[in-house]
Amino acid sequence: MPIHPGRFAAAHAGPIVVFLIGMRINHFHKPGKWLPVARAMPAMLRELYADPASGFLGAETLLGGVRVLFMLQYWRDFDSLEGYARDPDRVHWPAWAAFNKAVGGNGSVGIFHETYCVDAGRFETIYANMPAFGLGKVSGVVPATGSRNAARERMKASRPET
Repeated sequence: MPIHPGRFAAAHAGPIVVFLIGMRINHFHKPGKWLPVARAMPAMLRELYADPASGFLGAETLLGGVRVLFMLQYWRDFDSLEGYARDPDRVHWPAWAAFNKAVGGNGSVGIFHETYCVDAGRFETIYANMPAFGLGKVSGVVPATGSRNAARERMKASRPET
């Protein structure tokens, strides 16, 4: 990925849903329990990226130490996220059912998610000497100069123009 020298901010304006989803490997010696969980996400991502109408905007895969894999996702709105998660004809629902059947509460692998619905004008971003990343990768970037030079101004710029 090419590095963009200088300072940039995400071009996104309007509300956004930030969704963190991940897994923690509690017992490395039980790959039969945690490997299916790790393998489920790529199929979901392929499905979501292939369907722009889903409300899914993009994602970043991250590591949290040795045991935790997680993904930072961006969604247009909560209804789209929930609609995808609960649709029995999409990849997520059968994967969720399989997790509950295979792992349930046995403790071999943990899963988590956190959802943040962020109003327009309540977020800001900065990327200095970075390749495309996060919300900037999803929405594109603009130079963080002039009215986007300081955090407070970038916060204002996340409101859609009226």
